[in-house]
Amino acid sequence: MIDRRRPVLTYIVLTAFLLLVITPFVWMILGSLKTQGELLRVPPTWLPEEPTLDNFRRLFDRPFGRYFQNSAVVAIAVTVGNLFFSSMFGYALAHLHFPFKRVLFLLVLGCLMIPGLVTFIPQYVLIVNLGLADTIPALILPFLVQPFSVFLMRQFFLGLPRELLEAGRIDGVGEIAIFFRIYLPLAGPAFATLGILTFLGSWNNFLWPLVVSSSESTYTLPVALALISTGQNQTDYGLLLAGATLIVLPILVVFLFFQRYFIQGIATSGIK
Repeated sequence: MIDRRRPVLTYIVLTAFLLLVITPFVWMILGSLKTQGELLRVPPTWLPEEPTLDNFRRLFDRPFGRYFQNSAVVAIAVTVGNLFFSSMFGYALAHLHFPFKRVLFLLVLGCLMIPGLVTFIPQYVLIVNLGLADTIPALILPFLVQPFSVFLMRQFFLGLPRELLEAGRIDGVGEIAIFFRIYLPLAGPAFATLGILTFLGSWNNFLWPLVVSSSESTYTLPVALALISTGQNQTDYGLLLAGATLIVLPILVVFLFFQRYFIQGIATSGIK
């Protein structure tokens, strides 16, 4: 006999977790419509008593377009670079035979285990010695290829039939053509997964741009928002919440657009 209470209990638990997840976002949006005095009130109010767009107006009085452009250029460049280079490297590790292939794969796995802060200072010294400090390329180059991206693409290509590769070779197709014409068109789910994860990480990256950028012309949104919302005596929470709301919107749009491919890519790439 089927217990009909189980689906109801499942929906109750899922609804509770959903409310737990979306509550901070709802608070952020409502808080962006409040005045500074209302945000600091104790006990706090849930709905704004006098909704205002003044926080957004003050945000756009700054060169917000420049910050948004910098973040968009960096995030798109890093995402495209990871999709292109990591897919090629992952395909080579999955289906090609060459010397030291296993050693290279072990190096990729080893890099996955190294905390990012360990390589932070060497990367910064390298960027400074190359004369790229306080430039947009300095925000892009260190992240064009990442170990996780290579590993994800390798796992996906391993799941595709090897017969496709052998059929292409029998027909006289070169290795580069096999990759671009046979395997790459099948990598849509993996591309969506990797694209969302990479774009999200690059868009929200804070520490590296904070250290490398020293002028407003190269500030990204997280850095600019943190600096302009922090005054000498107190934080401007209204300005901070308004900026955070605008920062989250592009991420939500990207995820909602590629949600189906993201879930499919996770399921078919061996990442549980």
